[in-house]
Amino acid sequence: MKVMILAAGRGQRMGGLTEHCPKPLLKINGCSLIEHHIRRLKQHGFNQFVINVAYLAKQIKQALGTGQQWGVNIEYSDEGDTALETGGGIHKALPLLGEGHFLLVNADVWSDIAYASLRSKVDNKIHLVLVENPDHHTAGDFELNDGLVVEGEGERYTYSGIGVFHPGIFAGQRPGIFPLAPLICQQIANAEVSAQLHRGAWLDVGTPERLAQAQSLILSQ
Repeated sequence: MKVMILAAGRGQRMGGLTEHCPKPLLKINGCSLIEHHIRRLKQHGFNQFVINVAYLAKQIKQALGTGQQWGVNIEYSDEGDTALETGGGIHKALPLLGEGHFLLVNADVWSDIAYASLRSKVDNKIHLVLVENPDHHTAGDFELNDGLVVEGEGERYTYSGIGVFHPGIFAGQRPGIFPLAPLICQQIANAEVSAQLHRGAWLDVGTPERLAQAQSLILSQ
């Protein structure tokens, strides 16, 4: 199973920290956030990576190279000067991802989830990792019922930025700038989205304050 790491965003909530440095390269305990991802995913048996880039893309490519230093292979999907949003970015990268399910990880999240366990989550078009709603997103995103994501009025949980996706969800989709969420909702209507609730460590590293939290979180692992 290949891994796609989403790393094309500007990271505006980081303020001056990302003025001259892309968010995935911000350091946590001396190691960039995206390098932490690669190292941990490698420990869980993942060796083939696709990384989409846009903002300050050259820096990310120079920092990571081909992945040889970690014993992995990295390919890049370069979106040019304008990031294509999550859906558009994945769509552009499809030729690099192959025909089977792939693991999707946002570069700006951190979790202690056992990534290896997600290899088997291929019974549906999409499998999401959900978490308890953080203070900055109390409304949540999706309702979970007996292992499936459903539309209803029950308790909602937050999408962690980690999931397993089949490229078939993009069938008929034209290239361009578009979000991923509507495609997920379309598959929910088809009862093709399973999910699990992760109760371990998870953090959206979206602000300078949460970047500091990530340092403590990673040190504790």
